[in-house]
Amino acid sequence: MNQTLSSAFVRADSVQLHDFARLCEQQARPEDYPHCSEVRGNVPIYQAQALRDADRHALLNELHRLFRDGPGVMVVRQGYSDLGVVDRHSQVFEAIFAQEAAEGVAADHFAKAGSNGRIWNSLQKAALHSPSSFIEYYANPLLGLIAEAWLGPHFQVTAQVNVVHTGGQAQQPHRDYHLGFQKVAEVERFPLPLQVLSQYLTLQGAVAHSDMPLETGPTLLLPFSQQYALGYLAWRRPEFIDYFQEHAVQLPLGKGDLLFFNPALFHAAGSNHTPDRQRMANLLQISSAFGKPMEAIDRERMMLALYPCLLQRLQDQVLDAQGLAAVIACTADGYSFPTNLDTDPPLHGLAPQTGQQLMWQALNERWPYPAFAERVAQMHAKRQA
Repeated sequence: MNQTLSSAFVRADSVQLHDFARLCEQQARPEDYPHCSEVRGNVPIYQAQALRDADRHALLNELHRLFRDGPGVMVVRQGYSDLGVVDRHSQVFEAIFAQEAAEGVAADHFAKAGSNGRIWNSLQKAALHSPSSFIEYYANPLLGLIAEAWLGPHFQVTAQVNVVHTGGQAQQPHRDYHLGFQKVAEVERFPLPLQVLSQYLTLQGAVAHSDMPLETGPTLLLPFSQQYALGYLAWRRPEFIDYFQEHAVQLPLGKGDLLFFNPALFHAAGSNHTPDRQRMANLLQISSAFGKPMEAIDRERMMLALYPCLLQRLQDQVLDAQGLAAVIACTADGYSFPTNLDTDPPLHGLAPQTGQQLMWQALNERWPYPAFAERVAQMHAKRQA
């Protein structure tokens, strides 16, 4: 075994570009991903309907292998077949942008100041601003299917909107949360198995809210780069940046398309060379039940905001069980811990009731809103130390 990889603690000067390049020179073959329609630039391309029609067990295995042992990135064409759903949610984002601009809020990320606009915690903000738009948008079961393929059940959805303005310059190539957000000296303190483990704790996704031809600068991607175990120590080094810039690929996206990738994949938003078009995406950072999400989210507040609209849609029979499950998975906490086991003991098993289980029970039994709100308050109180 390579001595570096057999060591638990590794220094940044142990990285080797030739080891990295050898991994990135692999080729993705369509026959290895039988549900995809084609492979472009080493990126498997899927049609949304094919994913909906596939055997779930076989598909979960295929996608997990793609993120782990394959190129680490996939595209889904027509992830939203009804673009009206995307457009209505874009209007919600525009309203939030306007409100935050009036309040003096400005955020850029991994880019030159002024190149992009950012809504942090777009998940909660959108739920509170427009429950109806949130429900129809997050009722898309493909989001949860792909997340579960990498993370398993009870994942935690967070989201941030990114808009790259006309003339906006490319981001620096980088890896993402967890260890992608730490300085090199801090990464070195983590044993190498934990550095590799980091990629299993999140999944990066994006919903295209505008058409993204190449000139608008869709995300630059380096397939197979997530396989380099020392990548969290390497991505800031000039020789790795140069390699990325020479070998990264870009794929045009259409409005409603989905992009998902392993967070350890080297990637960067591209430059928007157009004079009159901006590029908008809702970035999904989905965390394992066993990990800490990056953003603090008041999920109980989201549950209360969405419940009346969910209840009405069920009564009107305009939301099916699959869509309801998708919305609940994006809204409430699906994991029982951490909690206070003195006041929140296990319920009929090994673990206490979760927020998702509470929402399911309330909606299935058609609780009136005051009863649901009281139970949410009780759940909150008994989980406190």
